[in-house]
Amino acid sequence: MRPGLIVLLVLVGLNLRPALSSLAPLLARVQAETGLPAAAIGALTTLPVLCLGLFAPLAPWLSRRIGLERTLSLALLLLAAALALRASASVWPLFAGTALVGAAIGIAGTVLPVLVKRDLPRGADLMTGVYTMALCLGGALGAGLSIPLAEWLGSWQRSLGSWSLLALLTLVCWRLSAPHPVPDRVVRQQVRPGRGLLRSPLAWQVTLLMGAQSSLAYIVFGWLPVLLQRRGVGEAEAGLLLGASVFVQLFAALAAPWLARLGRDQRPALVILLLLIAVGFYCLLQGPAVLGWPGVVALGIGQGGSFSLALTLLVLRSATPAVAGQLSGMTQGIGYCLAALGPLGVGIMLQLNVSLTGIWMVLTAVVAVSIGLALLAGRRLLLEVDERGQFVTRGPRG
Repeated sequence: MRPGLIVLLVLVGLNLRPALSSLAPLLARVQAETGLPAAAIGALTTLPVLCLGLFAPLAPWLSRRIGLERTLSLALLLLAAALALRASASVWPLFAGTALVGAAIGIAGTVLPVLVKRDLPRGADLMTGVYTMALCLGGALGAGLSIPLAEWLGSWQRSLGSWSLLALLTLVCWRLSAPHPVPDRVVRQQVRPGRGLLRSPLAWQVTLLMGAQSSLAYIVFGWLPVLLQRRGVGEAEAGLLLGASVFVQLFAALAAPWLARLGRDQRPALVILLLLIAVGFYCLLQGPAVLGWPGVVALGIGQGGSFSLALTLLVLRSATPAVAGQLSGMTQGIGYCLAALGPLGVGIMLQLNVSLTGIWMVLTAVVAVSIGLALLAGRRLLLEVDERGQFVTRGPRG
């Protein structure tokens, strides 16, 4: 493993959530200044997640042609430009920049598990926890600093655009510190993608689990402050609660891979973490006010840990880095497209004046579906390519 790669991957991870979590606390100001209806605001929260899914499958194709390192550099450059474009009160730049943010995150997020599988195969699950912790820290910073940055810089546009500086700094560090080799033509021809991934039940189980639990995460990023404000919580406090929940995810994301190693597979850990998400939603949306902070902690532990384990499954269920690349592209592509339905659905429910109880019941149903998928995807199975170039699922070896 190259010296400093862990630090670089952590720095990259810090960039992949502020673009999403920084918008939620500012939605009331965005709506007031732009005059967008609730449905359009819902689309604004859904758009980056949808584009994340649509562009994630592009990452394996780019990586085979220009290399993993160059693909990640391209994604960071696109992210910085998109964040700058989004810093506008005009509707079209706002939506266009938001869409490009999702595209950049989709490409970068798909490349990261492949880098880990390639450069740290024996400790890939633990390293996944490390960079997932960085993702959560970035999300916490985005949520917690969003309102203070808007007050300090004088507008919500500058608050959103300021995160482009972090992306540019990361791009410079990545370019200067990590080699950017161009893939050899012979190597590109030898590393041929496997066939039949869409016919693999295991690949679909991991994909749907990623989609279901991610939909809950993006609902929290996009709508939790709004839902809390409907319960009478102030704007600043709602943003603080979101930031605290995402901050708790830091520790859960780091600890989850170690927890998963205590059992024969990842099923017990996943079920426990998903149940904590259900507890968190109940405390925040239905329970008395005194349960607000315990709910934040439960939600943070559940979401941070389950997201970390879902990403860990991409490397644990892959026999080689090439398989990890294709599985990552499918899982984050299709999975995040499905996840985009979550914030869109909440936006529509709010437009239709569905009660908080009704929204809570829908969220609880998604958690139940996620638990069922976790019992399938968490088994000790391995996805690999056989001698005919077809994807097959095999049991544990040794």
